Amino acid sequence: MKTYVLVHGGGHGGWCYGPVAKLLRARGHDVYVVTLTGLGERSHLLNPDIDLDTHITDVVNTLEFEDLRNVILVGHSYGGMVITGVADRVPERIGNLVYLDAAYPQNGESLVDHAGPMMQAARAGARIVDGIELVLFPGDDPLGFYGVTDPAQIEWMKPKLTPHPWKCFDQKLVLKNEAAVRALPQSFITCSYRMNDEGRAALKALGNGRYWEVDTGHDLMISEPQATADALLQIEAG
Repeated sequence: MKTYVLVHGGGHGGWCYGPVAKLLRARGHDVYVVTLTGLGERSHLLNPDIDLDTHITDVVNTLEFEDLRNVILVGHSYGGMVITGVADRVPERIGNLVYLDAAYPQNGESLVDHAGPMMQAARAGARIVDGIELVLFPGDDPLGFYGVTDPAQIEWMKPKLTPHPWKCFDQKLVLKNEAAVRALPQSFITCSYRMNDEGRAALKALGNGRYWEVDTGHDLMISEPQATADALLQIEAG
């Protein structure tokens, strides 16, 4: 039995992994789905102090309080920033870092640094609510980035999306032990439409062959849950 911990991206919540989690559990695996503070069903906890460090702590606490070890830690989109920070804090609990069409940040890099055009498009729709700069409001989809086209899936998503604090995207990731992070097994699951040959080769090299492509849009856990689950099932803990 494997243990998966699934971390969502910006504007989403643990709900987005529902179909994938169901498929993994049906195969007998242990699955923890984290919702980051201020988002999804935890949107009532939104406050001005929420930043990238808050979300890293959310996941670290899940690993520690549930006493999880040899975890396959999965991060989607912005979640790649989060899981990289988690790996820096508790590398001993992680068996494989999985970047699910996710940011792969370097030390000292923010998501704005990593994905500038998309993030600036998101900020164009920013609003200040209770002193908090928020982006990715429900109904916003900068540059059509979510990539979900099925009408039924779109309707399922709409009431669940929540705005995201801009501070999370602008804060730079600080790694205190980058060597330990990069020494962990890493796997990459991407959307084929986004990958050119150069990017594909780079991720294959980083993952040492642990690389999968799913022919769909960015929110692959929603649009192609079976293909996403199939790829995750092939990933081994270290």
